[in-house]
Amino acid sequence: MTILLDHQTLTDDELLRYARQVLLEGWDIEAQLRLKSSRIVMVGAGGLGCPASEILVRAGLGQLLLIDDDVIEASNLQRQTLFLPEDIGKPKAQTAAQTLQKINPLVQTQATVARLSDANAYELLEMTAGTPDLILDCTDNFATRALVNRISVHYQIPLLTASAIAMQGQLALFEPSLHTGCYHCVFGELDSSTDERTCANSGVLASTTGIMGNLQANAALQYLGRHKNPIAGKLLLWDGRQMQQRLMGYRQDPHCPVCTRA
Repeated sequence: MTILLDHQTLTDDELLRYARQVLLEGWDIEAQLRLKSSRIVMVGAGGLGCPASEILVRAGLGQLLLIDDDVIEASNLQRQTLFLPEDIGKPKAQTAAQTLQKINPLVQTQATVARLSDANAYELLEMTAGTPDLILDCTDNFATRALVNRISVHYQIPLLTASAIAMQGQLALFEPSLHTGCYHCVFGELDSSTDERTCANSGVLASTTGIMGNLQANAALQYLGRHKNPIAGKLLLWDGRQMQQRLMGYRQDPHCPVCTRA
């Protein structure tokens, strides 16, 4: 049996693998086919990238490109779930991609060991056989997040950004084409040279990155499969210490130097 929609198909193997998913109310064959035809570029294959990419690949994403120039360290194993002790010293992007390909060989998974920059952004984004449908920011520093945001706005690609530190996390899904705001509108100018909290200097509970990575994957699945932004105009804030989650509204800054047109 083969299901066909707009020249996309689900094979027998895919129907069997995703059977429990397509039974969901609000998620049907059409949603699964939309997910299969989708392309994601994920920047960062660490604490957030590992759980987010695994869920997306298991769920039946079409294509995934991982971009990361870092190598695996012993301290990563506490939370970066795609890596094993024998992987220490290996490139994160390649190692994660190889593991993901084993998890679901029906998904096209690629890796690039590189640091994303304004100079190579176009080339790397096009490696997914065309402009991606979504960029996932799974990085851990302000400078890279600001860069990914500029790339998102410049190429008009939706950006799903997550962060995790200590026992707290944040999540937002920006849609540049709607002119509803961007990362810079919410956080403004961030000075990464002073007082930047990172996992390395502040610590992070293993569950925090897992929770935020899974929330990021959940938002991506709904956006790609159902054409629904479940947090439109909202910044999701997770407090693991209190086990509380809340939403804070935002709107486009009319003076934003990144996304506001002159």
